Amino acid sequence: MKILIAADGSEYTRRMLAYIAAQPEWLGPRHAYHVLHVEPAVPHRAAAFVGPDAVRRFHEEDADVVLAPIRSFFEQHGIAAQYHWEVGQRGHAIAREAEQGRYDLVMMGSHGHGELANVVLGSTTTQVLARCRTPVLIVR
Repeated sequence: MKILIAADGSEYTRRMLAYIAAQPEWLGPRHAYHVLHVEPAVPHRAAAFVGPDAVRRFHEEDADVVLAPIRSFFEQHGIAAQYHWEVGQRGHAIAREAEQGRYDLVMMGSHGHGELANVVLGSTTTQVLARCRTPVLIVR
């Protein structure tokens, strides 16, 4: 199964990884994992003030903070996952990647860093569910 992991580095991302680790059917060579982290864009005025190089470094460093523990998790389990990050609107980017990459499943935490935006489910989760035709497994 080709699985897209949508990760933001929040507690809910850690819960999702713990769920994967606790379910033997999710580990092993039967699945191909691709981890996607979507960075929200730096506001236009701030980006213009600090310049494009500083903005790029900011996004790279932030993405590394999110992806490093996930890389470690998959390496510890002997899984060669793929990783990438991009800048944009999280819900749209995750749904677009799921469709374009022809994934069999999207796995994500129920809330993330935008937790206050929606009490029942995170706003990103709600957007992915609304836009994505790929099945989504939400871990609380």
